[in-house]
Amino acid sequence: MEYIFTLKYQLLDRDCDPDALVERLGAGGCDDALVGLGQPGRLALEFSRMAVSAEEAVHTALADVKGAVPSARLIEASPDFVGLTDVADLVGISRQAMRKLMLTHRETFPMPVHEGNASIWHLAEVLDWLRLRGGYQIDNKILETARVALEVNIAKEAIRHPVSNQEKMELLTA
Repeated sequence: MEYIFTLKYQLLDRDCDPDALVERLGAGGCDDALVGLGQPGRLALEFSRMAVSAEEAVHTALADVKGAVPSARLIEASPDFVGLTDVADLVGISRQAMRKLMLTHRETFPMPVHEGNASIWHLAEVLDWLRLRGGYQIDNKILETARVALEVNIAKEAIRHPVSNQEKMELLTA
């Protein structure tokens, strides 16, 4: 199956030469990705990878990028962080209908990752919630890919910001 996802990285100055970077990525197995270098020191790779599962697709892409550009630091895997408009577009409903679902089901609707003027959710959590409700067209490949992207992002943050003891973790989950 073909899985589409994006990996965003921070680069060291020595790795920012566009031609050399594209060459290394292609030679390193990332020839199935569109390369974006719009922002200085950043790299975005939109993969269209054939694999037996989303997990295999994302994990092999992560390994390929690490092999090609060992100093690259993962910023984000997507699809993961989304607004209500993004979810509405994916399931074929209006943003207003999506907002109404969130407001009328406050107790069961997934908690946002960030709440504010522009609230953000994990795509996999919202799609799982919609799937349980029934009546919505959920693309299984997108859901599977979103679940893997969520796991990658959580693992990345756990490495960057480890919790030093169990008591602190219990406070977070209480």
